[in-house]
Amino acid sequence: MLAYLLRRLGQSALVLLAVSLIAFMVFRHIGDPTISLLGEDATLEERAALNAELGFDKPVPLQYLNYVGKVVQGDLGISYRLKRPVSEVIAERLPATLELALLASVGALAIGLVLGVYTALRSEGWLSRAVMTGSLIGVSLPTFLIGIGLIYLFAVELRWLPSFGRGTTVKVGAWETGLLTASGWSAIILPAITLGFYNMTLIMRLVRAEMLEVLRSDYIRFGRARGLREKDLYFGHALRNTLIPVITIAGLQIGTLIAFSIVTETVFQWPGVGLLFISSIQGVDVPLIAAYLMFIALLYVVINLLVDFLYLAVDPRLRRR
Repeated sequence: MLAYLLRRLGQSALVLLAVSLIAFMVFRHIGDPTISLLGEDATLEERAALNAELGFDKPVPLQYLNYVGKVVQGDLGISYRLKRPVSEVIAERLPATLELALLASVGALAIGLVLGVYTALRSEGWLSRAVMTGSLIGVSLPTFLIGIGLIYLFAVELRWLPSFGRGTTVKVGAWETGLLTASGWSAIILPAITLGFYNMTLIMRLVRAEMLEVLRSDYIRFGRARGLREKDLYFGHALRNTLIPVITIAGLQIGTLIAFSIVTETVFQWPGVGLLFISSIQGVDVPLIAAYLMFIALLYVVINLLVDFLYLAVDPRLRRR
């Protein structure tokens, strides 16, 4: 097991190095930082001094090593547009995105598991058929269209929920949260449903398919023949063996929710890192773009490692590798 974990850690380190190289190429070769930071009226001497300060007058391999060293220390550069450290800007926006992704992923996983198990156990019922038909909406419709539809229904027609913004937030130490206020909860409901709807239907259909496959297996029939209770068969054996592929999909989808929350944050003007990334592209704010790439890569690596640890907990066979 230790060799397996060390191998996975080594693979994760290689992935981060590869992404850091891509981020460095973006940071170094897109746009002119001297124009962004000093303006077009700066003299050649001022630009040369800034290049020397940023280390752009050194050989490229040395620049890359310096870049990696700064990233490891948390120094992601200065935003060209905001004239502030990138790490500070991302830290301000990160709580909004993490809260949105967390609520969307927890809701998608919980509802997806419940509906997946129900539609598998009651596959011939009319309610199961209705749920499976409705799930086609989440699989087929694009995220922005679902968001616009929810805004029109609940914000414009019914006027139950706000259509944009994060609501009232409060500080809890360094964390700014909207989950401790009523307006914060009302503001996050529509974005969370929009962001998690596709993943909920995906998890539901996966759980249903895997559950039906497991229920047809020999050991389930043998367990039923031995007189085991249906409840023990369904939840003690069938569901447990269903969870391995579900863990894989759910783990990857959590990273996807954060990485691709861009559309949802844009539709609802949610002040997270996704909306920040869009504004950075529009303003050619290269340090923020490169930092976003590194952040998403680190996120996926950490989630994949956690999924591997969950594998070890769910499947004892992997502990012997």
